[in-house]
Amino acid sequence: MRVILMTGKGGVGKTSVAAATGLRCAELGYKTLVLSTDPAHSLADSFDLELGHEPRQVRPNLWGAELDALMELEGNWGSVKRYITQVLQARGLEGVQAEELAILPGMDEIFGLVRMKRHYDEGAYDVLIIDSAPTGTALRLLSLPEVGGWYMRKFYKPLQGMSAALRPIVEPIFRPIAGFSLPDKEVMDAPYEFYEKIEALEKVLTDNTQTSVRLVTNPEKMVIKESLRAHSYLSLYNVSTDLVIANRIIPETVTDPFFQHWKDNQKLYKQEIYENFHPLPVKEVPLFSEEMCGLAALERLKETLYPEEDPAQVYYKENTIRVLQQDRNYSLELYLPGVPKEQIQLNKTGDELNIRIGNHRRNLVLPQALAALKPAGAKIEEDYLKIRFTDAIEV
Repeated sequence: MRVILMTGKGGVGKTSVAAATGLRCAELGYKTLVLSTDPAHSLADSFDLELGHEPRQVRPNLWGAELDALMELEGNWGSVKRYITQVLQARGLEGVQAEELAILPGMDEIFGLVRMKRHYDEGAYDVLIIDSAPTGTALRLLSLPEVGGWYMRKFYKPLQGMSAALRPIVEPIFRPIAGFSLPDKEVMDAPYEFYEKIEALEKVLTDNTQTSVRLVTNPEKMVIKESLRAHSYLSLYNVSTDLVIANRIIPETVTDPFFQHWKDNQKLYKQEIYENFHPLPVKEVPLFSEEMCGLAALERLKETLYPEEDPAQVYYKENTIRVLQQDRNYSLELYLPGVPKEQIQLNKTGDELNIRIGNHRRNLVLPQALAALKPAGAKIEEDYLKIRFTDAIEV
């Protein structure tokens, strides 16, 4: 199954791009599902029809669905939520407050990705297009398998066995004192089952032969920075980006003086997009004269994006940015073929790394893991510029 995740800052038009991509894939004969995991759903508005949690056919070969996070959470985390609620109520919290605190932040987003994995396993579709939450924040939770794997295998699994053996003995004494029961087998099994789903999902998302992210951006300063930051996070977790879509570019046919300043700024920001995301391919989409609502409008967007192309193709197998970790140190590696080290100048300011090569410059917005560290040396090796980051003073 081909998996395409559309992401970008809120309001850049990623939902419209996802819907138009789905139209083109369906037109080419692929059985295609466009799934919105964004808590603020707008996919139904884009198609101009009602969508629900279960896929609904939009046209031949094309289905759409909007994730109901509460239904997914109940199915994957319901037993744990009910147990935590019981514990919190026993400690004096009101019912609604206890239920809200029983849901950990970010759980609805990651369960959206778990739903994606279920569709992947069922194999009912050829192409799965995810209209994800803004900036792909949920993807950062993919660090859970790496961080939690050791604890789950070495600590949690033995704890499950101990809990099952001790519960019948301890429960009669524990419950009258504490006011709530010890967790049963269903509650104890849920976190490990959840971990296994996330671990399996990570393998799908990091396979760049079938899964790609497409970054939708606008030629505006704040939007570009957010897109660069998202690209860095994706690289940190080895999730490949294969295409950048620069949306809402004012056409040259617009000659009203009111828009001239916007057009001049967009020209500069377009150049930044090409330079900062190079060598990723970039597609430009004009600012249309009408809203991208309804199939007729989406057809225009589809023809602009993919006039004679198959959007299910992998546009670029990214290997330009790699973030590697060893102990508490990180190495940021950039693919710069044929560039001698003498021509490279580096400067870090806040969370930005400025890379200058001759007359060319690239501002790389660093992920949090690197932004708090200091550069501790750089070298060119096998066409990669390798920059070491450490929290210690260089010796």
